[in-house]
Amino acid sequence: MRLGIFGGSFDPVHFAHLLLAEMCREQCRLDQVWFVPAAAPPHKPTGSLTPARHRLAMLELATAGAEAFHISRLEIERSGVSYTVETLEQIHHQQPSTELFFLMGGDSLRDFPSWRAPERTCELAIPVVIRRLGAPEPDLSVLAKAVSPERLARIQQNQVQMPLVDLSSTAIRQAVAAGRSIRYQTPRAVEKYIETHGLYRTATNEPSAHSRE
Repeated sequence: MRLGIFGGSFDPVHFAHLLLAEMCREQCRLDQVWFVPAAAPPHKPTGSLTPARHRLAMLELATAGAEAFHISRLEIERSGVSYTVETLEQIHHQQPSTELFFLMGGDSLRDFPSWRAPERTCELAIPVVIRRLGAPEPDLSVLAKAVSPERLARIQQNQVQMPLVDLSSTAIRQAVAAGRSIRYQTPRAVEKYIETHGLYRTATNEPSAHSRE
């Protein structure tokens, strides 16, 4: 099986997350994409995230009916700081015959050498670098010290292009706090969940859900 791992805060999940997952599924011929919400992403203030039960519930609502999408509670149940390499190790241990692909944006690629155990991360999974339409080619040379030339060639082959969709979880939270509409930025069921549970009524400025390490 070819399995894509999509990690992040998803606070909240929005249409750009869903489109990214679908583009990766299609272009990399993935059998499944797992959304893996973080318990505590590195480089984020402790306690800055919405409680996991809400982020999980919103993900379930957003992906309902999408057979290829699965919500993994791995990092939530493990608790503590969510390091990608530890998540990949755990999945590899449970499913040793599964080919793993780790979905990441070009902005994350720049910081990748500073992540925990980047060499092991690339050994466990093929990084799938997402390139937004009109953006320059990702600079894969940052991976040169972490992978063999053969592995780098495979990473090059698994780049994904997606349309430019200017959405962020931070902007959605700020819009809710300011009383502005978030219609058509996140699925209607997620929008209603946010309203029903009174989420994001206080503005926050932390990084978006794409930040991992």
